[in-house]
Amino acid sequence: MAGRFDGKAAIVTGATSGIGRTIAARLHDEGAAVVITGRDEQRGRDVVQRLGDRARFVAADLTSAEGADTVVDTATAVFGRLDVLVNNAAVDHTGGLIDTPMAEIRETFEVNVFAAIRMLQAAARAMTESGGGAIVNITSRLATIGVPTMAIYSASKGAMRSLTRAAAVELAPKHIRVNDVAPGMTKTPLYDAWLAAQADPAQTEDDVVGAIPLGRLAHPDDVAAAVAYLASDDARYVTGATMPIDGGYTAQ
Repeated sequence: MAGRFDGKAAIVTGATSGIGRTIAARLHDEGAAVVITGRDEQRGRDVVQRLGDRARFVAADLTSAEGADTVVDTATAVFGRLDVLVNNAAVDHTGGLIDTPMAEIRETFEVNVFAAIRMLQAAARAMTESGGGAIVNITSRLATIGVPTMAIYSASKGAMRSLTRAAAVELAPKHIRVNDVAPGMTKTPLYDAWLAAQADPAQTEDDVVGAIPLGRLAHPDDVAAAVAYLASDDARYVTGATMPIDGGYTAQ
């Protein structure tokens, strides 16, 4: 749906690979000017080069006190406004709950929750000045289900789901909508690396796909399409919602 974001500016965090990269490309294809962030500067510049005009890369540590403001200030300085934030940057965590060191827990929450909150705060301030906007948090199916060894990651994504609802209510008078997209197992480089590490990758993938009612993994394009909808004016009356992109997995 080319043109839905004509004249608008967006930030996509964690956009140098996987789902974030595909989201940034989708918004850009539909007309948005896009600022992307990521930990790998070379990959970030490669993404911007492929996107072409209306794209900028900002190398910023989002866990730092000034990281979020740096990214938002770049968007408003270069493109003159901020209309969309996609809070996608996150780290994975796997490990037994009772044996996970507090340092690992803090690191996971620093990236997945605290940095995302800072981005939401900075973006909301900018959006308030320009009359409103849309924020989409990327959560996970694991925000609502229990999977062994994934408790810390699940807790971080559950926090973001709760934040989505509270922020939606608080920011509604400022005409800022806040929603989240909860992907299921998605075929990304991270998934491919995880699968390759399994004792029997083929059987593992059969088991994963067999548990999904629609019978396939999600693709990054599936997630990007949902984000684009929630960020667009097509969803102008949607706020505080979670959209599961999991092929019906959590509906069972």
